[in-house]
Amino acid sequence: MTGIQPVDITSEVKTNFINYAMNVIVDRALPDVRDGLKPVQRRIMYAMMLEGLYANHKHAKSASVVGEVMKKYHPHGDSSIYDAMVRLGQWWNMRYPMVHPQGNFGSIDGDPPAAMRYTEARMTRLAEELLADLEKETIVMKPNYDETTEEPSVLPAAVPNLLINGASGIAVGMATNIPPHNLTEICNGLLALIDQPNMTLLDMMEHVQGPDFPTGGRISKQGIQDAYTTGHASLKVRGKARIEEKNNRSQIIISEIPYQVNKTNLIQTISAMYKAGKIPDISALRDESDRKEPVRIVIELKRGAIPTLVLNQLYKYTQLQSTFTVINLSIVNGEPRVLPLIDTMRYFLDHRRDVVTRRTQYELRKAEERAHILEGLIKALGHIDEVIALIRGSNTGAEARDALMARFELSEPQAQAILDMRLQRLVGLEREKLMSEFDELQTLIGKLRAILGDEKLLWREIKKEIREIRDRYGDERRSTISALEEDISKEDLIAVEDMVITMTEAGYLKRTTLDAYRAQSRGGRGSRGGKLREEDVNTRVFVGSTHDYMLFFTDQGRLFHEKIYDLPEAARDAKGSHIRNLLPSLRDDENIASVQSIRGFEEEGSFVFATKNGMVKRTLITDYGNITSAGLIAINLQEDDELISVGIVKNGSDIVLATRGGKAMRFAADEVRDTGRATQGVIGIRLKGDDRVVSMALVPADTESELLAISEHGLGKRTPVSDYPSKGRGGQGVITLDVTEKTGRLVTLARVDGGEELMVLTQGGLVIRTRVEEVRVTGRNAQGVKVINLSDKDRVISAFPIRKEDEL
Repeated sequence: MTGIQPVDITSEVKTNFINYAMNVIVDRALPDVRDGLKPVQRRIMYAMMLEGLYANHKHAKSASVVGEVMKKYHPHGDSSIYDAMVRLGQWWNMRYPMVHPQGNFGSIDGDPPAAMRYTEARMTRLAEELLADLEKETIVMKPNYDETTEEPSVLPAAVPNLLINGASGIAVGMATNIPPHNLTEICNGLLALIDQPNMTLLDMMEHVQGPDFPTGGRISKQGIQDAYTTGHASLKVRGKARIEEKNNRSQIIISEIPYQVNKTNLIQTISAMYKAGKIPDISALRDESDRKEPVRIVIELKRGAIPTLVLNQLYKYTQLQSTFTVINLSIVNGEPRVLPLIDTMRYFLDHRRDVVTRRTQYELRKAEERAHILEGLIKALGHIDEVIALIRGSNTGAEARDALMARFELSEPQAQAILDMRLQRLVGLEREKLMSEFDELQTLIGKLRAILGDEKLLWREIKKEIREIRDRYGDERRSTISALEEDISKEDLIAVEDMVITMTEAGYLKRTTLDAYRAQSRGGRGSRGGKLREEDVNTRVFVGSTHDYMLFFTDQGRLFHEKIYDLPEAARDAKGSHIRNLLPSLRDDENIASVQSIRGFEEEGSFVFATKNGMVKRTLITDYGNITSAGLIAINLQEDDELISVGIVKNGSDIVLATRGGKAMRFAADEVRDTGRATQGVIGIRLKGDDRVVSMALVPADTESELLAISEHGLGKRTPVSDYPSKGRGGQGVITLDVTEKTGRLVTLARVDGGEELMVLTQGGLVIRTRVEEVRVTGRNAQGVKVINLSDKDRVISAFPIRKEDEL
């Protein structure tokens, strides 16, 4: 026999790997649910206690602690031990540090600590609470790695360390990432759980709001309940920033950053995003952090920048907003388990019950042993002369001990204590001390026995100790729990500003900033609104905010929508992009009839529709909230009809329909009741001959505003709304413009208040922006005054008043 046995390599590797994995899981990477410590951390705490490195003692070299731990308990290399000890002393990693450092223990910027031979350390007072009562046989000791000494299998842990400091670690096939919490909140939750063992999570969350990171920040409410219910969740964490004004410029001051974010990396990322054009409004970036303010990052903005917009960009593109993934995995009874919050707290309370029970049993045993000795001493003092004579008559100590035991019915420990008693105990004062001590011990024994015999008294003792920990070490929250947007949307990164949206007859669309069109006096020549092909003409102008929805109503009664910031942006004299690139679902024979902007589909009110043939329809805005990219039916049309205008109306308004022949019909909007989306509506105005509706205006019933009429040949006028009698719908209307060869047909009729500006577009591509108040007020039968000078072949095809409520 050679001693070599053949084995199956697959099963052998499998077995050895499983053993290795379990060793890493249980003895290296994961914390124990009871004391919240990994083995290396526990060994560091135990070694520091044996070295006498308490909070009220002087610091000792870190190298001495590391050497002691490596020598006796953790033979895995000094760097892993030192790294673990350094982390226990870093305020930005530990909510409640367990090591008080002296020297360079690294920084929140990611700077490494100095070598262990240069730094010193000792325990904090809170760390001493982890080790309290260790000498009272409260926990099970186990042999160290070479069985030359013993080490604790777990610490007594009077503080809920797993929850208040959290933990992170990567094992084999699993990882843990437990967030830190506020000590006061956790203690209050533990006290409540003792009183209400079956309390719900919602009841518990009245005491425990959520994680509390050492670096502060803001934590999203969403996800906290999932983390506490299942042990798994993702939490959004944002740094805290404030906006200040200095020298007529805005500054963003970052005072807190998300947990486990490197401050230097954050600053470098902000700089990189500026260079990449993602955050263009930064003019200066400084790190002004010091001892007084560990985090102070100053971001100066360019003149005119919008601070809230830049802040959203910082959240979107940098680590100023990060995600903390909660994995509440810990070792429970020797096995890894993912636990909900309340279960984690119950395991801690079970551990404290076991520790307090063991400590009470130990103290009771010691008290009873001492009382037994005192009882013997008191009996001896009562017969002191006889005791002295008996001892003097004995030849050896053993003979004297046996004689005392036989004469006075003493136990061996009692007899030995009498022999060891010093002569000064014979004085009267010493006898009184013994009697007093004996009485105190009897009281203590009674109390300890009562605790062990009554579960309520045991839990009362545990509650008292938890309250003492809370009152001694509790503090205010650092992190704020608030409702954060779960993600920074595209809209959050775009400034709110008014845009001019223009469309041409050939379907080219663009948006341009309102400032690009300078105001001119009435009768000006206008400015070039776009480079058009010879056969193309401008047909529509509209003003809306970048954050509004732009609604496109087609002449066939369908509705499409896009955010205005998604429309193609171009310079004032650029052609723009074709509408079919934006709305690919448009049919070949379908054109945009009307555009409208709204904040959202939750707005009150109704859409009112007007068709070429004089039909009107009302439908609630909320009925159109489910628009898809394929569009939505907005109105049913007769075969020879088409949609020409859409507006938004509320109760108490009037509708004015205007025809190209110069007629206008005013009636109450309430005469048109709300109907569903796929309806035709009712007759609004009856038309003669080839006349057709070209415009619709919506006016409040009691308004003192005016109706602005613009004709093809550039003439315009304002007429008080009161000049238009309100009649029932279905009539032929009244004259609103004396249509002649000089005026040309009516192009638009719009409500104005006099303080607006007017945008006018021509077939040749000219655009003029002028003040409405420069257009004269005249009667309904007048022709008006010149608004824009046109060439012989040009004509006005669209006009739009920019209202005050549209201004930023």
